[in-house]
Amino acid sequence: MSALSGKTILILSTNGFEQSELEMPHAKLKEAGATVHIVSPEAGEITGWDQKDWGRAVKVDKTIDEVSADAYDAIVLPGGQMNPDTLRGSPKALALIEAFFKQGKVVAAVCHAPWLLIDTGIAKGRRLTSYGTIKQDMINAGALWEDSEVVADKGVVTSRKPDDLPAFVAKIIEEINEGRHERMAA
Repeated sequence: MSALSGKTILILSTNGFEQSELEMPHAKLKEAGATVHIVSPEAGEITGWDQKDWGRAVKVDKTIDEVSADAYDAIVLPGGQMNPDTLRGSPKALALIEAFFKQGKVVAAVCHAPWLLIDTGIAKGRRLTSYGTIKQDMINAGALWEDSEVVADKGVVTSRKPDDLPAFVAKIIEEINEGRHERMAA
């Protein structure tokens, strides 16, 4: 039996996601046996950012309006600068992330995506990491920031950059297999 057999994971993204930070978790989580849906505010396709220019388009499986945290075991938030910054402006995106958190499900964010943990209140008082340029944002939001390739705090998993993706995905799998996470209210 695969590590994530019977598990369903939602990757929340929009245009401007860091290409590798969506594609690698998507592929590796599917390889581990999970059903993985790419969810976005808009239907159709979203386009990544591949280092210094626009990257490849990815098919959107469902829109935010078509999903509920109830149907999933985890949410993965790819980074890039544009993607999480755009999602921060979406009340529906923030509410979806909060729903995963409140249900004790895994919330995983890489690179600039921990910005979304600030806007949902999840960052406060929690051990986290992020891309270095948003370190001060994280600290200002009350996060206990550390410079590590992956940090897990009661089911909230964060990583810094594309080089950290193998550790990020491995920790997501581990945290999902641990089940529900008890969390103190922020």
